[in-house]
Amino acid sequence: MSRILIDIRNKAYPARHGSGEHRAIENLHIELGAGEFVCLVGPSGCGKTTLLNLIAGLDRQFEGTIKTDGKAKTPRIAYMFQNPRLLPWRTVRENIDLALPGGQDGKAVDHLLEVMGLSQSQGQYPERLSLGMSRRVALVRAFAIQPTLLLMDEPFVSLDAPTARRVRQLLIRVWLERPHTVMFVTHDLREAITLADRLVFLSAPPTTLLHEVAVDIPRHAREDEAEVEAFRNRLISGHPEISALL
Repeated sequence: MSRILIDIRNKAYPARHGSGEHRAIENLHIELGAGEFVCLVGPSGCGKTTLLNLIAGLDRQFEGTIKTDGKAKTPRIAYMFQNPRLLPWRTVRENIDLALPGGQDGKAVDHLLEVMGLSQSQGQYPERLSLGMSRRVALVRAFAIQPTLLLMDEPFVSLDAPTARRVRQLLIRVWLERPHTVMFVTHDLREAITLADRLVFLSAPPTTLLHEVAVDIPRHAREDEAEVEAFRNRLISGHPEISALL
């Protein structure tokens, strides 16, 4: 693994009405450390999904560079969207196997299914799954390709609180087993504090970086809601402008 250096000088779209353009991102510089878990936090419409698409190479129309540091190979990227995007005519296992590089040993998938509590469901079709189970399948699929960079676009949105907490716990458990770089988008500051090594706060468009804050709560203490809330309060007290982003 190596660092990923993101330098977006300008990302713009044609204006919806009239001539000109809409600047979505401007002079945004972010560095992702090797194996680091980074959460992006910003207001709706600030370009978080646009940024992930640029990093993933799904959109190449921008001014700037996205590169790895040193001589490392291009990172293997997995992308987990808000919608699990499971093929309805494929079983759980078939949806996962479709993403695997040729010749990859299925034992790693067996382990991931077991950790996620899906071993008994791998023969089912997506229509039989709850939303929480579908999100777990999407997590298995993302981890199964053994990415060096995992992009996650509000993957737990619309889950009820207990289910979201359980899936977050599973995410961290597997990530600690298989360290790699993660960029996770969320509107939920408490979720971000629970997950991240570092928080990156983005402005309203044209999006740029406002603040970067390291989360210094030990990982074993992050299930303590009081610890998370205390960190959140200190953060907002020290940077009142952050509350406007939430």
